[in-house]
Amino acid sequence: MSCNYLFYRSLSTSIGGKLLFLAATMLMGGTLRAQISVEQYPAKPVRIVTAQGAGGSADVQARLFAGKLSESLGKQFVVDNRPGLPVALPIVATAAADGYTLLTVLPDFTFAPALYKTLPADPIRDFAPISLVSRAPYLLTVYPLLPAKSVKELIVLAQAQPGKLNFGGGLSGAGTHLVAIWFLSLARIKAVYVPYKGGVAQATVDLVAGQIDAGFSTGSTITHIKSGRLRALGISTAQRSTLLPDIPTIAEQGVPGFNASTFHGFAAPAGTPAAIIHKLSLEFARAAKLPEVADRLRADNSDPMGSTPEQFRQFIADEVPRWRKLVQDSGISIH
Repeated sequence: MSCNYLFYRSLSTSIGGKLLFLAATMLMGGTLRAQISVEQYPAKPVRIVTAQGAGGSADVQARLFAGKLSESLGKQFVVDNRPGLPVALPIVATAAADGYTLLTVLPDFTFAPALYKTLPADPIRDFAPISLVSRAPYLLTVYPLLPAKSVKELIVLAQAQPGKLNFGGGLSGAGTHLVAIWFLSLARIKAVYVPYKGGVAQATVDLVAGQIDAGFSTGSTITHIKSGRLRALGISTAQRSTLLPDIPTIAEQGVPGFNASTFHGFAAPAGTPAAIIHKLSLEFARAAKLPEVADRLRADNSDPMGSTPEQFRQFIADEVPRWRKLVQDSGISIH
């Protein structure tokens, strides 16, 4: 074996070793910088885009959590109201994936893939779930003079006069609309759905006045239920609510399989570093368990949650196909 061969082999090994050492050093430096970046996050205010106007439940909860994260992380979390999912989605989806622009995730996030032919951003592909912070059942309520004191009695009444009863709620594609249509489908009854531009609040006014017969709502009708101006027949979740234990589920009253809820959560643009997502998830979960936050949520008939990113991602993945099937089967469309 020649001396030249040994020399060049030694030189190659030496150079390769140096390159490997340099690459390892760069990798360690990048990892260290990422760790420092996460430790320092947030270094500036964080924007939370909410696809609902000021004063709505999404806005209230977004501001509740924004305040708590501002306290715990030392930088302002600012709520930015951008009503309408087609408006809010692209703002967050096209923002830098650095944790400084977040989205409040509501039920319409899971309805959108079925309801819209085109969207400026994909609710599944373009976002990274952070945490599911609260869930609440829908309440099926009726005008108290309606001769139905249970879900079974309401079904019998509707079967006796197909298409005569009126259900009121939000506009086409709203959660109260989809839940009502799903209930009518599973119960195999026909009724007229009356959409209100003013949503549940406006529908509730007419329901209390007897202008419509029934409707689905969230915690906004509890005061009317307690005062006797409305009668609650059932809740939409699979289990009874710990906040309203005396109200039976709709499923246990002859509509098996009926299980729906409204919810609030948060997401970031896809590609946001996993370490930042994890840090935010822990903060949202911690905030949800604070007594003052939990009490405020329960006052709105919402259960505090605080999930991991993986749990929230799975929750969304389970919701999307369910609503897609309902929309396809019922022919619901948004004008």
